Amino acid sequence: METVKLSQIVLKWFPDLLPFFKEKELNSRIMLRDGFTVLEQEDAMEIIQYSICEHQELELLH
Repeated sequence: METVKLSQIVLKWFPDLLPFFKEKELNSRIMLRDGFTVLEQEDAMEIIQYSICEHQELELLH
């Protein structure tokens, strides 16, 4: 298990998307079962998509 910030995942796989995230989103902590070094691009995209949805739901609730 390893905990990383969403920003680390975005920077590694999709750095061009970085400007589209809010600081709060980028600072989100993500728990990776197998660690950051074995994270694949497809899994990274799934994590990013889930995180976006999660933050959008939280914004709507406020």
